[in-house]
Order: sequence, then C-alpha cells, then structure tokens
Amino acid sequence: MALKATIYKADLQIADMDRHVYGEHALTIARHPSETDERMMVRVLAYALYAQEGIAFTKGLFDVDEPEVWVKNLAGEITLWIDLGQPDEARIRRACSRADQVVVLCYSSSCEVWWKQIASKLTRFANLTVLQLAADTSQALASLAARGMRLQCMVQDGEIWLNSDEASVPVRLTPLQAAG
Repeated sequence: MALKATIYKADLQIADMDRHVYGEHALTIARHPSETDERMMVRVLAYALYAQEGIAFTKGLFDVDEPEVWVKNLAGEITLWIDLGQPDEARIRRACSRADQVVVLCYSSSCEVWWKQIASKLTRFANLTVLQLAADTSQALASLAARGMRLQCMVQDGEIWLNSDEASVPVRLTPLQAAG
C-alpha cells in the first residue's frame, strides 16, 4: 500500500515591507512521505517570500513535471516557477522555457559544489534566479514545523525573519545568480 501525504496547516502572516505585500494565508500543506520537515519549511519560506495573486503549492514530489511553488496567471500561463534543492540542469532549462521567472532555492551544505558544476551552462537564462539558504538556517526552519502552525514572515530592508509562537529564525539568502 502506498504511503499517503501528511497534512499540515499553517496560518501564515506576511509583512514584506520591501515589496509592500501584506496578508494572511491559511495554508494546507501536503507533506510527501519522503519529504523532511526542513524541505517542507523551505517550501513555506519560498511561498512567503514570493507571495502574490495566484501563488500556490503544487503536487511537488508527487509530480516531477511541476515545481514546488508556482504562480499562474488567469490564462493558465506560469509566471513564476520555484524549485527547491539542487535540480539538474535539464530541469532548470525546461523551467526557464516554461515560465516567465524561475527561482531555485538551494538549501544544503553542498550548494556551492552543485552550482559550480552547472552554472556555466545556465548563465544565458535571464529569467533565472538561484539563491542559497545556509544549511544551519534551513535546519532551524525545520524546528518551526508542527501539524498546526502559526507563522509570521517579516521582510524589511533585505532582512528576513520567520517566526512562530516559540522561536524566531533570521533568514539570509545568498544570490548565486540573479535574473537580469
């Protein structure tokens, strides 16, 4: 018998003063049996950082042809594609051809090695942004995971904080490639 997803609920408040995006989101997060708390919380962070009209979690690990988070316009076109981890070069190229903007959020200690291997093949994509999240930060985000979460994401002057009722995690993203 196949294992089923575990459902998590999050009340996410966003105050992104840099983009002037504010709101409350009631999220239902389906966590794949092979997904860790760390990866799930990086998905939540990606959602919070790019929150806008039309943003949604996808089937993610359940469907290899979809990113973790995306934004579609009313015509059904993908305007933002967000992948996590260290996707292969072919997947990133495919994403860049399907979406207006592609963001890869790498969060392991081996990000530099992965990026050095594929960076030269991807520099031509002006719609690609690659960000590195320090491994200790993603592990700290994992400690915020709970079946029922109340989270606040605050962004001001480039500083990012993800808070729960019990803890606060400062988030620093290092750009490896910025969309041009």
